[in-house]
Amino acid sequence: MSAKILALDTATENCSVALLVDEKVYVRSEVAPRDHTKKILPMVDEVLKEAGVALADLDALAFGRGPGSFTGVRIGIGIAQGLAFGADLPMIGVSTLEAMAQGCFRKHNASHVACAIDARMSEVYWGRFVRQQDGTWAQFDQEQVIPPAVLAEQSQADEHVWSTAGTGWDAYGEALAGLKFNREGSDVLFPDAEDIVQIAKLELEKGNTLDAEEASPTYLRDTVAWKKLPGRE
Repeated sequence: MSAKILALDTATENCSVALLVDEKVYVRSEVAPRDHTKKILPMVDEVLKEAGVALADLDALAFGRGPGSFTGVRIGIGIAQGLAFGADLPMIGVSTLEAMAQGCFRKHNASHVACAIDARMSEVYWGRFVRQQDGTWAQFDQEQVIPPAVLAEQSQADEHVWSTAGTGWDAYGEALAGLKFNREGSDVLFPDAEDIVQIAKLELEKGNTLDAEEASPTYLRDTVAWKKLPGRE
């Protein structure tokens, strides 16, 4: 199935955009923790111009739905919704943890990936994923926010070697060293729209899209996010 999909992500320190046109991908990516709002729309304009397509020509708009920075996730979804509303496009939300698993596959052909994003507050956003024959990813561990020491204590050995992805491994290396399964490091630190767009293509083929007003974030730490809203301190 040929497809034209725009993907964007601002859920972590990395700000990225990818445009899939048939089988070619146009990408922009920059680690810019405090400049997402300044950089994301120019990146969108650049890839559309490079590909020679208009927003209205697209089949869908994909976005990193989180988990990640509360502010970053909101920025990404808000901009994605605005673009989708304006061009009347369906949307596809993709887990940022799953996107890192896809990044490990793209770079290292990894099929078993353990993802940990530094969630601050002495916790990580955690998930493990196993690549399926059809190119999709199955959750081995449910996505969650958890203290690394608790995660290590609850872990169990298995026969696989898990590629690691995300900032949590460097942030909490000592605690995560207690995990009971085998691991090998990778250079994948952040989710990237280049990988989100590939996951979104498979979702589009299955008809798994949302109307723009239905797009929602995955915070995993909803109670903390709620408390940070104005008037809810």
